[in-house]
Amino acid sequence: MPSSTRRARERANIRASIVETAMRLLESEGAAALTIRRIAADVEYTAPIVYQHFANKDALVLELVVRGYDQLLAELRRVDEASDIDGRIVRVAAQYVRFAGEHPHLYQAMNGTVTSADERRRAAAPAIDLLTELLDAWSEAHGVTLPDQSDACEILWGTLHGMAALGYLGTVGTERAQRLAEQACSTILLGWRAAGSANGLRAGSSPRSGNSG
Repeated sequence: MPSSTRRARERANIRASIVETAMRLLESEGAAALTIRRIAADVEYTAPIVYQHFANKDALVLELVVRGYDQLLAELRRVDEASDIDGRIVRVAAQYVRFAGEHPHLYQAMNGTVTSADERRRAAAPAIDLLTELLDAWSEAHGVTLPDQSDACEILWGTLHGMAALGYLGTVGTERAQRLAEQACSTILLGWRAAGSANGLRAGSSPRSGNSG
């Protein structure tokens, strides 16, 4: 094996060890435990070696946030198998809240202010794209044109985030938060269907028009 290839592999392995150690610390002890000195000690490297891979703690946290959203997306895709579109959205909602309850420290980092809003948005983009795909399928299945697809996605995303917070903070507990998320999403979808039907009726003729006179 060429020496350059060996060095590249060793560098990749060191980086992976740093990230795995940081993730383990975050999940078990929270963001306060994430110091370069602590990570270096746990991974059995010196702090300068950690700095060779990450400029500072914020850069390392961003890596964990990206990985957190990758993990969330994988879990959401696994439950996206219900036969009807409404059921799929409801199951995704419940799984989102469950993820937050099972990974509270990671979830807080994913939605905290250590990373910028733009960075969080880029990390969350694939998960948001999944929600957008589900809304597209829902709109097609029910013949409902949402006034603003982006607003609709934000409404669902914000609802799930709120329910997740109620769960992982212990306000209502994760299991109840999951049920509430399911109820909230079902109610929102029913409301959009009702609004779509009403708008469709107003746009066309009333059932009695054309028969009078």
